[in-house]
Formats: sequence, C-alpha cells, structure tokens
Amino acid sequence: MTNYLSTSDQLKPYDVKVFCLNPKTIANYRKSFTGLGKNDGIDSFLVADYVRAGRIETDPWRGSQYLALQRLTRQRRHISEAIAREKNYVLNNIFLKFSEFALLSGEDSPVSNKFSATAEAILTEFKTTEDIANAPLEELIDFISASGHGRFSDPDQVASLLQKTARNSYRLDKALYEPITTSIACSFNCIRAFEKEQKALDKAIAATVAGLNPTEYQILKSVPGIGPVYAAGILAEIGSVRCFNSNNALAKYSGIIWRDNQSGEFDSEDTPMMKAGNRYLRYYLIQAAGSVVRYCPEYEDYYNKKFAEVPKHQHKRALALTARKLIRLIFGLLDKNQLYSPAKSR
Repeated sequence: MTNYLSTSDQLKPYDVKVFCLNPKTIANYRKSFTGLGKNDGIDSFLVADYVRAGRIETDPWRGSQYLALQRLTRQRRHISEAIAREKNYVLNNIFLKFSEFALLSGEDSPVSNKFSATAEAILTEFKTTEDIANAPLEELIDFISASGHGRFSDPDQVASLLQKTARNSYRLDKALYEPITTSIACSFNCIRAFEKEQKALDKAIAATVAGLNPTEYQILKSVPGIGPVYAAGILAEIGSVRCFNSNNALAKYSGIIWRDNQSGEFDSEDTPMMKAGNRYLRYYLIQAAGSVVRYCPEYEDYYNKKFAEVPKHQHKRALALTARKLIRLIFGLLDKNQLYSPAKSR
C-alpha cells in the first residue's frame, strides 16, 4: 500500500508525503484514549491524531528506491556466489590436468593467481603438461611475457619454474587432456562473463544509491573496510535505521544472534547462530566484517582474540562475533548521524 500511495499519479499534484508507521506504535498510542473502541473510522482517527501531534520521527517512505537498490545488491550477491562456485569447480579440473600447478602457492607457484590471464593461457593453450615440459625455454619465456603483458619482472624464472612444475605433475591418459582442457576453458569463459556483469552491477548500484539518503551512505563508507558495494548492500536491507530501537533489534533482524544451550550446571560452548533474520543483510554484514578486520586494528585484535578462544569453528565464530560488534558500531553511527572515528569503534 505504501509503495502504491508513494507512486500514485493522482496524489502527485498535491505533493503528498507518505510515511510508514509501526502498527505497535499506533497500538500504544491508542492506550492514551480511555474507552476508545476499534473500527476503521477510529483507526483512521488515531493515525491522523498521531500525525497531528507531530509524533512522526521517521523520514517519508522511499520504499521503491530501497527495493530498486535491493534488486541490484541481491543480484550482485548471486553473481558473486556464482563466481565462487565456478572457481571452486574449475580448480578440480585444473588439478586433474596440472596437479602441481593446482597445489603450489606463494613463491613456489609459477603464477600467484590461478585465475589470472596468464594462468588461463597456460591451462588452455597447452594441451598437455608434456607440451610445457618439452617446450623450448626461449619460446616459453616469450609466451609468459606475451600472456602476462610484460608484467612479470623475471619471466625467465617463471618459465623455468613452470617447466619444473610440469615435470613434477602426474600424467593423464592422452584421451583425457582435450575434454578437460575444454572444460577448463568453458569455466574461465563463465568466470570472465560473470565478472563483467559484476562490474556492470557495481556501476548500477552506485547510480541507484546516489538517489537515496547520501548521509547514511557516506557514514557507512567512512568505516575502514566498508566500500561502496558493502555500504549499498547494508543500506538496501536496513532501509532506515529508525525502524530499529536498538542495535540488538538490528542484530536480531539480521539473524546474528545465538541460541542458549544450557541445562542445569551444563553450559555448552557450542551455541549455533539463529540465522532466522534477513539473510542478505547477514551476508553483507559478515562480508563487511571480514573486510573491516583487514583495515581496522581494533577489529583485527578482536577477531584474533575470538579466534584463539575455541579449538573448532574458529574462523566462522570469530567472524560472526566481529560482525556482531560491527552492528553496534553501524547502529550507533547511523542513529547519531556521525561519521566513523577510531574512538567511536570501541
């Protein structure tokens, strides 16, 4: 109904502002009228009197704009999950074709990123590991330089390490190499297509969020580690922070709360998260918490402390608790309309 009224062509000439009121607030306001009955006319009178008394503290309804932003941020999450799923899938095929290449990392690996353009060229343009191992070193160096667009500081070392990796990899039946190479190429094409769409969504999100409350958006972006995407995702799912009377209410809405698991003198250390709230908000809050940990020393210390407290579920538990701490910060900043400062993060 609020969406319909806020976009009604018949009401536009009157410059009508539509507000979304909490029915519990109106129910409590009704209690101030002694002996008042209940019917449609009385309900309308109570809402009108509530407005007349100037008790509305929320902003005019802009649900359509938030819904538009939600469509984009939720689609971006869908694309991000599709990219992660495809990367996990292609790693299995990479291991089958080039086992050592899939296993090595860091300085021992020929390339630092298994999904870079150079890695894609190595995995798709060489049919077998034997082709890499037996290729003339000069040709392999030229290939590395060309596929890496001259970004490698020492292509000779990369080529030598690549040949060593190829010699140490186990061999497949020759009939398997071509189908696996085709599968790897298909996965890389899917990943590139998804990444292209993800960039397009990022631009659309930036354009859509500009039409909403710029202050709240800037407040969220002021927190170290929360960029435009996370800020837009959180803002799209929260809407107005005035809908929540405390950070506990916001945490419950996102599902980042825990069930008690206690009986008598037994108090279990394993307390599962409720996960009964808005899963999209929970996703963006937890992702943002992981990013804030990398940029904010206080949150990094808090994460490490929680990580060391238990022997299992360490990362998931520490990240969820850090997200709960981040909720307190976000609610406080938005509620007080303040930008982030290190003093306010404690």
